[in-house]
Amino acid sequence: MPTSLSRRTVLRGLGTAIALPLFDAMQPNRLLAATGSPTAPPLRMGFFYVPNGMHMPDWTPSKEGRSYELTETLSRLSAHKDSFNVLTGLTLDGARAHGDGGGDHARSVAAFLTGAHPRKTNGADIQNGISVDQATAEAIGDQTRFSSLELGLEASSQAGNCDSGYSCAYASNMSWRGPTNPMAKENDPRAVFDRLFAGQTVQETRRAKSEREKHRKSILDFVQADAKRLHAHLPIVDRRKLDEYLYSIRDVEKRLDGAEKLGISEEGVPDYPRPLGVPRELSKHSELMMDMITLAYQTDSTRILSFMFTNAGSNRSYKEIDVNEGHHELSHHGKSAHKQAEIAKINRFHLERFEYLISRLKNIPEGNGTLLDHCMIVYGSGISDGDRHNHDDLPILLAGGGGGRIQTGRHIRYENGTPLCNLYLWMMHQMGVEAKQFGDSTGELNQLAS
Repeated sequence: MPTSLSRRTVLRGLGTAIALPLFDAMQPNRLLAATGSPTAPPLRMGFFYVPNGMHMPDWTPSKEGRSYELTETLSRLSAHKDSFNVLTGLTLDGARAHGDGGGDHARSVAAFLTGAHPRKTNGADIQNGISVDQATAEAIGDQTRFSSLELGLEASSQAGNCDSGYSCAYASNMSWRGPTNPMAKENDPRAVFDRLFAGQTVQETRRAKSEREKHRKSILDFVQADAKRLHAHLPIVDRRKLDEYLYSIRDVEKRLDGAEKLGISEEGVPDYPRPLGVPRELSKHSELMMDMITLAYQTDSTRILSFMFTNAGSNRSYKEIDVNEGHHELSHHGKSAHKQAEIAKINRFHLERFEYLISRLKNIPEGNGTLLDHCMIVYGSGISDGDRHNHDDLPILLAGGGGGRIQTGRHIRYENGTPLCNLYLWMMHQMGVEAKQFGDSTGELNQLAS
């Protein structure tokens, strides 16, 4: 039995390289000579954006501290109350008009991770700022296979007029590599799966994909021999981890295959492939993408990612929850009780999708805790009340323990007007990035550690 296993060990096969989760065998000494403490798992960061603001009365708790009660919307996370903080009073000044008139939806996304005020244009002369995920990836992204992942449920656009004279590049991209370089997001779960488990060369990857499609094989079939060899040399606890991990990959593959088919009707009409492998139902689509995020974090393929539920100003209806009117139209509620109730239903639907991810991360052991314990995940919007289009007192929560750096289970109220970028600066420092300022930050956000 080996005394150690490299953190970068992968299972290999034709056109396939499956990264592994953190095993006990990857911490051979267990104790650091200097501190006597266990080797710490890596820290991850993530950013999740929902459009059109929030029905704030159903979001903001009335009390502060640990004794606060979950509101109607936040109650969707009731099983995880001890694993996140609600942060009230944070502000995104870059999303305000500053003399540019309409376009709050596009600005809210463009500024959400940058803190910058985007130039109003629907032409090629776009101008924004670098986003916190990309600034962090520049510093530490070389430690993983992918410096960052940009994901969502709708495709990105890089041109066109999407909001009162603002380019669609602003409305559909929240990750920016530089002032003129939006990072397009991937919305096809099968494409993400293929990226995570691709082989070492393009030629090998194509051969493997062709073989899998020809014989309907699982990606695991190509690494079976390597997996058996590794299994025989692992301690019993790690063997169980490996079995559970490989099972989860197989399960995701089956659901990806199911998402690509319409099924066989009672009349015996044969199924046929669906374009892109994107499920029709938003809930199924979202779950598959959350599975991809879990696998990416679990295998340390990346430590940085962003996710947009929909693009800015989305007018999608949500027939899955009996909301037949468009989201954006409903957000201009004019204090209509009916419209506000429908908005609250959409808010809860989004948070239930996020809860699925939190549950997945929380159920994966890692080090002395769980995968969620070693994450810092921001969830929220760059608009507060969709009818007012205000960008202060934002709906923001921070999930995960940050590797022991965050004291969770609280509602923390900051002075209204506190820059959201103060949170990002604090997160960057926890990730090991040396930065004196980010966006419009005025210093690190306090109270998170105590």
